[in-house]
Amino acid sequence: MAKYIGPKSRIARKFGEPIYGADKAFEKKNYPPGQHGSAKRRKKVSEYGTQLQEKQKAKYTYGILEKQFRRIFEKAAHKSGITGEILLQFLEARLDNLVYRFGMAPTRSAARQLVGHCHITVNGKVVNIASYLVKEGDVIGVREKSKSLEAIVNSLEGRVTRYPWLEWDGSKMSGKFMNYPLREDIPETIKEQLIVELYSK
Repeated sequence: MAKYIGPKSRIARKFGEPIYGADKAFEKKNYPPGQHGSAKRRKKVSEYGTQLQEKQKAKYTYGILEKQFRRIFEKAAHKSGITGEILLQFLEARLDNLVYRFGMAPTRSAARQLVGHCHITVNGKVVNIASYLVKEGDVIGVREKSKSLEAIVNSLEGRVTRYPWLEWDGSKMSGKFMNYPLREDIPETIKEQLIVELYSK
């Protein structure tokens, strides 16, 4: 399974925000990487450059490579509605993202690892495909044998954020994907319209 394995703090500095979560390295150097990163004057970014940067930010945030991201966009474009919002809804419906949102893992990359190692179930059946698109009403849970796994237990203990489109049952260590989230409920600071404009060229 292809994924980005490079330095994450460098990527966060590139976009000017901690897209991978709390990051001490980013807090220490919250300016672009490179020899002239801390310089106050930066060259003006073109319209295309701004659109491309937004797409790259979305890809890195959700941990998706280009080919897969393009496929999700094309699927969103074929649905009726606002393409940008539907794109984000599909990204939010990915299994690895939902494992992260439910708090079973502290990061999306850790969630991807849990899914890949067969610790996660969908409607009672083990699913080891991180990109699996969960449907409304599906129940995502921790496999019975994995409920005592230290990484999952520790992550759930620190779980504080709750989302209106998700329903969590702590006693069963499972959560229900109630419905696709509204744009205002998705916390990511992604300007999805710029991505739509980029792919529309």
